[in-house]
Amino acid sequence: MSNIDFLALGPEIAVTAAAVLLLMIEVARKPSARVWGWIAGIGIAAALGLSIAGWVLGRGTDANLYFSDMLALDGFSAFGGIVVFTLTGIGLIAGWGLVTSLRRRGAEFVALVLIAAAGMHLMAASANLIMLFIALEVASISFYVLAGITRNRAADEAALKYFLLGAFASAVFLYGIALVFAATGTLSMAGQESFLGETILLRPGVLLAGIALLIVGLGFKVSAAPFHVWAPDVYQGAPSGVTGFLAAGAKVGGFAALARVLTVPLDAYLDDWAPAVAVVAVASVVVGTLLAIAQDDIKRMLAYSSVAHAGFILLALTAGDAGVEAVWFYVSTYALQVVGAFAVVAAVSGPDTGASPLDSYAGLGKRSPMMAAGLGLMMIAMGGIPMTTGFVGKLGVFRAAIDAGYLWAVVTALVATVAGLFFYLRVIVRMYMDAPGGDAPALEVGRGPAWAVGITSAATIVLGIAPWPLLNMLRDALPF
Repeated sequence: MSNIDFLALGPEIAVTAAAVLLLMIEVARKPSARVWGWIAGIGIAAALGLSIAGWVLGRGTDANLYFSDMLALDGFSAFGGIVVFTLTGIGLIAGWGLVTSLRRRGAEFVALVLIAAAGMHLMAASANLIMLFIALEVASISFYVLAGITRNRAADEAALKYFLLGAFASAVFLYGIALVFAATGTLSMAGQESFLGETILLRPGVLLAGIALLIVGLGFKVSAAPFHVWAPDVYQGAPSGVTGFLAAGAKVGGFAALARVLTVPLDAYLDDWAPAVAVVAVASVVVGTLLAIAQDDIKRMLAYSSVAHAGFILLALTAGDAGVEAVWFYVSTYALQVVGAFAVVAAVSGPDTGASPLDSYAGLGKRSPMMAAGLGLMMIAMGGIPMTTGFVGKLGVFRAAIDAGYLWAVVTALVATVAGLFFYLRVIVRMYMDAPGGDAPALEVGRGPAWAVGITSAATIVLGIAPWPLLNMLRDALPF
């Protein structure tokens, strides 16, 4: 193995070591949950610090492939690490009530979250399709177990559906890898980029079929229509304390992988795959918006909303590498909104419960003004209201798609954005204009959800008003 540089693998080493140490101490000493938190916090902080170091050292360099060209250390992977490990920390804070409710199994929960974070970052850093598949499976298998961690009927059903459809998506993705390898003769993304840039394929059918299967496989992971059927049942059945992390993590990891695969090795065939991506984007926006309107459970509503948001992000990918900046801004800020929204759901419905009907949010403005304000902010941000990150993100993806020549897709997305305000504003109406049912007492909110809502709300407002520091940073967050 050549070009060994442990900085490229440092974040994974940090969180994996924390997970192993946590489980070993749990078996030997059976400490309190506070000890689990300290170990996880140190591991996440170390991984975040190493990602920042990778950002400083890896952006703008040419020789950025390590471990026999399996991993990339560039601005793309480093920024992916910053996003992933920040979300992991906030997600653990938001779901800490679930950790304590699991008692001794809480250590397993924390370890699985850390391992999932390692897999998500590897998805952003992979420079080889087999390494990408391994990273995808590391994250996915952790997600399957986390979805059913409470072992009740709803969680078991969610985990089983997630596993079955996820396994099918992984098989499709792996078949796509095989076809791309058959067409190019290499699994290295750099090698594929070089081959396709220098070689004209007279019969590119095998390559195009492989590209289609790669898009379908990753489309399942990011819950883009028509590959979204798992999302509503998994979101509703999984315990509320972990749903935010599952939803945000799947989006970040999936779109990081999709952006690198499509814009590095397959950029030469942009004119072939971009129209298909545009069709999937429009289908996701329309299907997600229409079905979200009909939901009476906030977790199912957020699931269909995530389908629509996957479509918005896909619009930016139609521009190829010119849209990567818009993809990163949208997916990172939307992930914060999702974690913040589900932190409120966990506070209202309980971190270990599944369903969360909209009726339970009636009068939340009086029962818990902070939670109501936080959820209301996340709703208007997801709806794309100005002065929030949602508005800036939509402007970015719309501009990228228009520059790529997909005005028809942008017009459709704009109409869906207006229609989507209905179900976002409906939540706000329930919280502030409906009276709480019966003699509902004031909501007792734990410190974890309160901190998570505070952090995500501050980021949503600050980056919505002054997005330029993040946008300037994203200019260097491009794949090699």
